[in-house]
Amino acid sequence: MRNHRARAWLLCAASVLSLTGLSACATVVPPNRLADYVGLQAVRETPPDVPLPDRRPLKAGLLLIGDTTAPDASPTLPDQALIQMAEQLQQQFSQFLPLTIEKIVPADGVRPGNGLAPFAEIGRKQGLDYLVLVIASATEVEYPIYVAVGGTTNVVPGLRRDNWSLAEVALLDVRSSQVLVHAEGRGWATLDRATTPDVNQWYPVIWKRPLEPNWRWWPPTYESAPHTLRVIAMHEAVKRLVINFQDAWLKKREAEFAALRG
Repeated sequence: MRNHRARAWLLCAASVLSLTGLSACATVVPPNRLADYVGLQAVRETPPDVPLPDRRPLKAGLLLIGDTTAPDASPTLPDQALIQMAEQLQQQFSQFLPLTIEKIVPADGVRPGNGLAPFAEIGRKQGLDYLVLVIASATEVEYPIYVAVGGTTNVVPGLRRDNWSLAEVALLDVRSSQVLVHAEGRGWATLDRATTPDVNQWYPVIWKRPLEPNWRWWPPTYESAPHTLRVIAMHEAVKRLVINFQDAWLKKREAEFAALRG
């Protein structure tokens, strides 16, 4: 039963990452978390009469939450990895969007279910007009496999752990408590490890399948491998998040111009 579920999730994730559309999966893995924090209404397509600011670059703060509240959620990234992720997003958002992330804002124990009000209050306390909220989450499943030894046909018992990571972003207008634009990015990586001794020269190993089937990374220890897997998968999600956020911003602008012309 476990192997069957793992294969089903594998096919679902592959269809998502191949950009065939989220409708390909009855349940998206991992599930979206942004609406649980800011409310479903806030992340529906915003009408053109809720425009993006004309100011360039837009000055904002960045608030990053590592979410583990969804069913079957994997552990969040280590604190240092979350700090590095926030710094990476600060740099990339400022580079590729008309944004200047002036500060990284602590989450102050924010939990899902309270809507936009807590984020608007955090923004006001920080003296911000705009807040970029990022939710990072992931799902993992581990199942038995046989792993090849040394590029030969010899195999030994092992385990494979698949990690699906999700990074979601929303640009919040603090004064009006509205989400102006939102996007997401998804990443995936797998960890193979042997359950027999004397194969440490080949395992554990992390793959970025299916998009980069030949890419590999060898964590230094079995103990650190799950953390390394989560960092690599989330890094892939962040890369797509930046691209998709930029695309969502441009589409929002085009909708505004179309409304003016109409």
